[in-house]
Amino acid sequence: MIHKFKQGDMYFVLDVNSGAVHVIDKIVFDVLDYYPEKSPVEVIRALKDSYSEEEVREALSDVDYLIEEDMLFTDDKYVNSIEFQNRSPIVKAMCLHIAHDCNLRCAYCFASQGDFQGTRSMMSYEVGKKALDMLVANSGNRRNLEVDFFGGEPLMNFEVVKQLVSYGRSLEKTHNKNFRFTLTTNGVLLSDEIIDYLNDNMYNVVLSLDGRRDVNDKMRYTISGGGSYDVIVPKIQKLVESRKGKAYYVRGTFTKNNLDFSQDVLHMADLGFKSTSIEPVVAAPGDAYALDESDLDVVKEQYDLLAEELIKRHNTDKEFSFFHFAIDMGQGPCVIKRLSGCGAGSEYLAITPEGDIFPCHQFVGNDHFKMGNVMAGVIDFGLTSEFKNAHVYNKEKCRTCWAKFYCSGGCHANAYNFNNDIYTPYALGCEMEKKRIENSIYIYAKLNQD
Repeated sequence: MIHKFKQGDMYFVLDVNSGAVHVIDKIVFDVLDYYPEKSPVEVIRALKDSYSEEEVREALSDVDYLIEEDMLFTDDKYVNSIEFQNRSPIVKAMCLHIAHDCNLRCAYCFASQGDFQGTRSMMSYEVGKKALDMLVANSGNRRNLEVDFFGGEPLMNFEVVKQLVSYGRSLEKTHNKNFRFTLTTNGVLLSDEIIDYLNDNMYNVVLSLDGRRDVNDKMRYTISGGGSYDVIVPKIQKLVESRKGKAYYVRGTFTKNNLDFSQDVLHMADLGFKSTSIEPVVAAPGDAYALDESDLDVVKEQYDLLAEELIKRHNTDKEFSFFHFAIDMGQGPCVIKRLSGCGAGSEYLAITPEGDIFPCHQFVGNDHFKMGNVMAGVIDFGLTSEFKNAHVYNKEKCRTCWAKFYCSGGCHANAYNFNNDIYTPYALGCEMEKKRIENSIYIYAKLNQD
């Protein structure tokens, strides 16, 4: 299987199974419309109005060389992978819902403004401690363990965050583990003391901002109804400046209200935020701000604009990175990641303030996906198996998709929310992801031209 596309002034062909990406001439691009399904004579005849016979034969020779070298039209090397077939269910990452409450009331919040359609509550130290114990107990030989403090707004329960970080550090030596803590925050409660603590203890910090003031304040407002931009931007700038090279992301959400979202990413970059991300909103079709198929052409144009601007700003004082364009074009992810993605429900779990276990933060509140409780020390491995098996070979639409080894089948939660089935991908999300992959390949090629 191959996928060919034109981006900017360049032509590409991707060999799906090997992962090889080739920058090609226009003539090779055109030849691949026919060859190798048709004979060389038929290809020459089909292209006679555009190219000479000699030019076509030379292009055919180039394609034959790539095929002979196993760089084009290769067989699937993953489907029978022993590593994939024999993988054991070990938990590598955990999302601790340290607070089911929030000091903002964002209109599009999938967590129902922080309470996940339940009671506003805070995780106790005892529940968090049991969660970390469960993570260690189910992590096998995995040394690096990821823990994200999430909400709601986790800084509303900051003392417990600190207690759990200390407890996690106490487990590291006795169990030969290394905790990499992350905290996701809207920034409202950031102070000098908290910033210092996050810089000392958090491997990564995710900061929420939707971009331009009017865009941000339309959707991300305070409990009293006021905008949050002027409150949080100076605090986020201060934290980012003080990170001194440590990881962070300034992460936003775009909706139908700001389909020109490339301008919001560039606004973030102009504010001094070099690590950026902006995600398409996931909303019910009836919501006024929800994206739909009619928005796709504009969204794709925005990704193109963003890619060109990222290239233009490279190695300048205005350069920035964009999360969805940061694909590893070298070794890439391991076989298991290529086939099964984020590992929600098998390698990754979310824990509520009450200790209930869910496959990921987006399933929290849906009792159908409740997998147990950390206080009882119970995980439903039946559900774990269901999520483990939701890989690209078991998803009909993914099996024939050129992007399957990049997106790994997409988000299980989006699949369920839109199709009531974790095995049926969210179609709109698939189209946006494929465009982002093409942009990523184009950016890499442009930035690594001889």
